[in-house]
Amino acid sequence: MLQLELSTTLLLFFLPFFFLFSIKSFFTFATKSNKSSSSPVTKLPRSYPLIGSTLTISANRERFNQWITELIQNTNPTHHGTVILDRSLGRRHLITTNPANVQHILKTQFYLYPKGNFSHDYLFSFLGSGIFNTDGENWKFQRQISSHAFNTKSLKKFVETVVEAELSDRLLPLFSTSTTQKSVLDLQDILQRFAFDNICKIAFGFDPGYLSPSFPQPETEFAVAFEEATQLSIKRFGSIFRGLWKVKRAFDVGSEKKLRIAVSKVRDYATSIVREKKKELEEKSSIETEDLLSRILNSGHVDETFVTDMVISFILAGRDTTSAALTWFFWLISRNPHTEKEILKEIGKEKPEGFNHYDEAKDMVYTHAALCESMRLYPPVPSDGKEAARDDVLPDGNIVKKGMQVTYHPYAMGRMESLWGKDWAEFCPERWLEKEEITGKWKFVGRDSYTFSVFQAGPRICLGKDMAFLQMKGVVAGVMRQFRVVPVDTGFEPVFVSYLTAKMKGGFPVRIEERGGE
Repeated sequence: MLQLELSTTLLLFFLPFFFLFSIKSFFTFATKSNKSSSSPVTKLPRSYPLIGSTLTISANRERFNQWITELIQNTNPTHHGTVILDRSLGRRHLITTNPANVQHILKTQFYLYPKGNFSHDYLFSFLGSGIFNTDGENWKFQRQISSHAFNTKSLKKFVETVVEAELSDRLLPLFSTSTTQKSVLDLQDILQRFAFDNICKIAFGFDPGYLSPSFPQPETEFAVAFEEATQLSIKRFGSIFRGLWKVKRAFDVGSEKKLRIAVSKVRDYATSIVREKKKELEEKSSIETEDLLSRILNSGHVDETFVTDMVISFILAGRDTTSAALTWFFWLISRNPHTEKEILKEIGKEKPEGFNHYDEAKDMVYTHAALCESMRLYPPVPSDGKEAARDDVLPDGNIVKKGMQVTYHPYAMGRMESLWGKDWAEFCPERWLEKEEITGKWKFVGRDSYTFSVFQAGPRICLGKDMAFLQMKGVVAGVMRQFRVVPVDTGFEPVFVSYLTAKMKGGFPVRIEERGGE
């Protein structure tokens, strides 16, 4: 009897989906045409009863950032850089590139636009209640305790010890070996390894040695599982039918089974870091508590799940964002010899006398501009979603209803002619610079954080912004003084894809060449 009831329930549940899939088949030709067309999108996708525009959205899911950009670039100017997409079952999704809207969402009406239940629910399996997936008092506590890891003292220590050691002991010797052996490296993978070691050292007081020559197996297995968990978590958002992933999770099938296995490996690894740190603190009561994990554990938060959530969030932030920014940066440099020449002029051929990474980084004005320009075009986090806590009206006049998804889109914003001019498609660090009249030196001219929203803005502005720039400048100076990064394929055109953070699809295969006397 129970089996019969279960079968009936499943049949009733899946019948609507069979009906909707038949609709999808009916419109297959239209969606394929939309996906394959090289002509720009000129109007919003057609919306149908019950399913909204999900067919067109699904057809473009592999290039969603590019599609949204084309949509906003080519729709009516009266939309003020904002589009609203119809999702299934009457849900609506507002996506904006309007800086006034971004300021409204991230600062002026900050508490009206939390991460919300939708995002928290979809990412909870992976991120739990970590800082990037929570709101309210939980978020406030995590941000407050994390802020100590980014003060001036911590930043100096990070640059002078962690980054310098990882560069001189691992990254540069690896590149040197590669030049001798004329081997091919996946620069994206190498930089992820570099960044993973960095964040573990500074945040957890733990050196995984992920970039060491042996490429240790536990860390490799963890990294593979971490990447899979990231991809599968974001895949939930791309489902045509909201909540279908919950059914798959309940029956432990398909992508949800894979996600469960991957998350289990990630959490086991992160939990082992927490337990090792607990043991270390118990055995050495006088141990310095400068690293973030020690500070969390000494704050009285001994809930292992909570602390593990924080560890996973910091690994995500420290491993994936700076490595993504640097990957795209080195590709752009390989295509722009003028920029390469200017950076080499700035950093010099050798380390300056009395060399100090922290002090040197402050003077790398042109490099700073080049990094900003790279992230304008290829932001590590291409979009960020919120959920309206109540009805509201945005500065551009668009009406927001309670529960509506609201997303600001740094990737599309970096491609708006209204924000960056007719030459927005060009890689031009000089757009961030001006010459000082007396000295003739470059002076950095930043954009407000609502126009250049790569690091968020307002109360949730990225705590690690300064640390990220210091790390990236250290890598740029260390690598470019000695080596040239050359794509294996001439004319290599990487594909920008994003999960929780941006990636080059398939990695970035390069050869490393010793720099000559230029």
